[in-house]
Amino acid sequence: MKILKNSLLAVTTALLLASCGSSVAPIVSTPIENIDVLPIKAAPLTDEQYKTWGAADLLTDTIPGMSVNKAYAEILNNRKGQKVIVGVIDSGIDVEHEDLKDIIWVNKDEVPGNGKDDDNNGYIDDIHGWNFLGDIVAENMEYVRYLKKLGPKFEGKTEASVSSVDRADFELYKKAKAEYDKDYQDANASKARYTEILSQLKPAHAAFSKKLGKENYTKEELAAIQNPTADEQQQIGILTQMLNFGDSVPEVITQLGDGIDYFEGRIDTHFNIEKDFRSVLGDNPDDINDRSYGNGDVDGPDPKKEDARHGTHVAGIIAAQRNNGIGMNGVATNVEIMVVRAVPDGDEYDKDIALAIRYAVDNGAKVINTSFGKYYSPHPEWVWDAIEYASQKDVLIVNAAGNEGLNLDTIQVYPNDQKGTGAEVGDTFITIGALNYKYGGEMIASFSNYGKSNVDAFAPGVKIWSTTPLNTYEYLQGTSMAAPAVSGIAALIRSYYPKLSAKQVKEILINSGLSSKTPVVLGGDPSNTDNFTNISKGGKMVNLYNAIIMADKMSR
Repeated sequence: MKILKNSLLAVTTALLLASCGSSVAPIVSTPIENIDVLPIKAAPLTDEQYKTWGAADLLTDTIPGMSVNKAYAEILNNRKGQKVIVGVIDSGIDVEHEDLKDIIWVNKDEVPGNGKDDDNNGYIDDIHGWNFLGDIVAENMEYVRYLKKLGPKFEGKTEASVSSVDRADFELYKKAKAEYDKDYQDANASKARYTEILSQLKPAHAAFSKKLGKENYTKEELAAIQNPTADEQQQIGILTQMLNFGDSVPEVITQLGDGIDYFEGRIDTHFNIEKDFRSVLGDNPDDINDRSYGNGDVDGPDPKKEDARHGTHVAGIIAAQRNNGIGMNGVATNVEIMVVRAVPDGDEYDKDIALAIRYAVDNGAKVINTSFGKYYSPHPEWVWDAIEYASQKDVLIVNAAGNEGLNLDTIQVYPNDQKGTGAEVGDTFITIGALNYKYGGEMIASFSNYGKSNVDAFAPGVKIWSTTPLNTYEYLQGTSMAAPAVSGIAALIRSYYPKLSAKQVKEILINSGLSSKTPVVLGGDPSNTDNFTNISKGGKMVNLYNAIIMADKMSR
């Protein structure tokens, strides 16, 4: 289909600096619109496109990225902004990573390693941020913590034997117990299934690697084997099936091994009824005023920094140093990343999150990224109070919607900015769902949560290339990756238009994006579809090019 681009996008006018050099002329570019007339990209993405698709332009590339490269080339190339601190509340960050070390926040009022709270902010040696987890890496799920707390009181009880005063806690116990039983059984079953597959796959792979003289072979090469025995036919069937899940059998073997490790880890930590992971911190997680815990080791206790993998990936999406000839380009320039470690491998504590938000706000963050979530919360009021505090202090919180393929208008996830009444506790909290790179009916990530009232917009979140510990880079996916993409855009707006409030930035992010009337599949279920405009508050894909244009107009 031939598209007359002039009907969709006016010719971009170069930015004109005022003759005095002290102000910048208004942006006169026309926002991108009318994307429903675009052809759907049929060809698969190249390796380079996979690595950068989140920065692509839907108009020119037919890939539902955020027009990041277009915005830098056509709008931001001659503009200068000011530094913006972005607080990343996560699992920790490798602050020595080659593509991040120059953009990590440094608390200049703190003297490194002297064991004193030089800036009197309540935290000793918080050079790059604060670690509210101390040496904790793994943790329980929140509903397991409920079982530990409520089990001694309610185990073996029936509803008839529980007093009316305890009825609410008993219902919560039953719900937590049912979820625990299901998840524990599923993890054991998945571990057993992966182990069984691996036990058949390894000898089959060894036999045919020897037969074909190479480790990496194709389905076609397996199919071409002449006169296979009955055992070989069975092995060929297994190998051929496994090649549907990876580019090579060794890759699938690695994936299965990682899967076994993952489920073993869940059984040993997430569902561990016996172990108290929190005891090493020496604090009371049910007392918000007990705040003397944690340390300044923001990449966590693991020398390999594996526990900081998620946070490092998030940080790279936001602000990995652009155009430095290594690694990848983050969305934002003029950013300093403040590291706040508060998210373990398991469910986070409400106390840690509430204090982490307040720490980031009090130490200068103008944007906070929260790529985590859970469905049980014993102290949601602490987090709501912190969100309201951030709003009062003009700080934007960019939150991940979650990865269960659920309609958040029908179930409550934490953190959120809505109490039971539905009223927002602040007006600077934005929740982001995940886009797939396939424009059209499949452009919502199969795992992404959604909701007309409780999700605000969508951004790239499938197969996202970014920084990982020890100078490595990986693809990860989730709404955890979509939120920092939007945090990067928010930081850019706050950098170039510092007079705009956090509330105005939120409005820009929601309202300036690209919309589509395309029916999209939700939760990975082809029978569950809705128009894209109906699954978030703004009905938009966040777009940097359009956001800058709207910010420029709003700032004048």
